[in-house]
Amino acid sequence: MKKGKSNISSPKRLANRVKICKALGHPIRLGIVEMLADEDELCVCVFQEKYKVDYAAISRHLLVLKNAGLVIDEKRGKNVFYRLARPCVLDMFLCIESQQCRQCSNRTDPEDRRG
Repeated sequence: MKKGKSNISSPKRLANRVKICKALGHPIRLGIVEMLADEDELCVCVFQEKYKVDYAAISRHLLVLKNAGLVIDEKRGKNVFYRLARPCVLDMFLCIESQQCRQCSNRTDPEDRRG
């Protein structure tokens, strides 16, 4: 993005970004997104087994992700399958982590920076 006034997001866009960040702000939900990034789709039962929580708890987490526009569900018979609506969502973390790594490698010990 260009620097300047064009970077200022509308209130609606900011609210949507907050919703996405909040959705990713729980370890189980972030884990679900990471699992879905590795697979095309997964059944709810896979998340239940992985996180050792009941169906209702996993369903609530998936609903938060769905309401944030991050996952899509599809019912097939008695099972519900989920996939990422935006597979690029984890790229945000890669970007942040790579910046942190670059910045950390360029820093000196805080003790060295004292005048």
